[in-house]
Amino acid sequence: MSKLLTFVTVAIIAAQQAAAVPVWGQCDGINYGGSKVCDAGTTCVYINDWYSQCQPGGSNNPTTTTRVVPTTTSSSSQTTPTSNPGTGLHGKFVARGKKFWGTCADSALLNNAANAAVIRAEFGQLTPENSMKWDSIEPSRGSFSFSGADTLVNWAVSNGKLIRGHTLVWHSQLPNWVEQINDRNTLWDVVNEILNEDGSLRSSVFSRVLGESFVTIAFNAARAADSTAKLFINDYNLDSNNAKTQGMVSLVRRINASGRIIDGIGTQMHLSANGAGGAQAALTALASTGLPVEITELDIAGASSNDYVTVLRACLNTAACEAITSWGVRDTDSWRANTNPLLFDSNYRPKAAYNALIAAL
Repeated sequence: MSKLLTFVTVAIIAAQQAAAVPVWGQCDGINYGGSKVCDAGTTCVYINDWYSQCQPGGSNNPTTTTRVVPTTTSSSSQTTPTSNPGTGLHGKFVARGKKFWGTCADSALLNNAANAAVIRAEFGQLTPENSMKWDSIEPSRGSFSFSGADTLVNWAVSNGKLIRGHTLVWHSQLPNWVEQINDRNTLWDVVNEILNEDGSLRSSVFSRVLGESFVTIAFNAARAADSTAKLFINDYNLDSNNAKTQGMVSLVRRINASGRIIDGIGTQMHLSANGAGGAQAALTALASTGLPVEITELDIAGASSNDYVTVLRACLNTAACEAITSWGVRDTDSWRANTNPLLFDSNYRPKAAYNALIAAL
């Protein structure tokens, strides 16, 4: 997927569509409307019902779709992904009617055999922690690098994992050239962390140039790039029914007033110790928009069993809460490593919180 473009935590992957799909590009799947002809020397390989990929091998002529169905997947007549969810955390969560329990990584962690083994066994989805952010994708204006993103996508599809795109338009981790933009015709893409704590719009290069309209512009652009992707808006501190949560609810209702532009809301839930008590109220408030809600970056300082199970139960009790993503596998690799916030210790051993989640499921 050399032309992978990812817009927001909102989960959009837009693959280049051409008469012949290049190696690693998408070539079939439910609701896929692009070319099903692969470049010479590649074959369209069935991954799951939602995704087939042009992989090396096959004839020297461009090939049409050839479904090579792995023995671990069921019939492609299903209307939902059919890869075996397994018996780990993801599998047990899916068995309760949810879509996935995922995690985040990038190429270094995917090349760590122990880390990769835990992801294969316990998680059903991957979010790129940094490789799809704007400073990684386009460090110089007009100069794109997809190597890190491609590594993650290729690993995910090869291992039957769903992918959540994260994130292009954000006020942080921007290349310097973006900060210097003052032409309102230059900016379009999707959004992450756009609210202040009082629920008002954050000041950023995007809001300063375009005002609130950048949100609609961004989502419309993402929709044009991939009409079948589910587009989420994502923010932090949406972990109680606070002013920021109410600001998000108001923003989504306002933008969607004339038709659905935003498909769902992501609440990151980077929680402090004993900070899970507001999770149920937050999810209920966000679900009042009528949209799906996902917990997108869960980690909890101290990783107490009670806190993790409280979040789990809040999601299970909220029909609109579709999925949870843990922000990492083991404590050592967490962006909050000094708080030991994850489900596995430095030696990849499951912690008490992991065992409590399994028991609760």
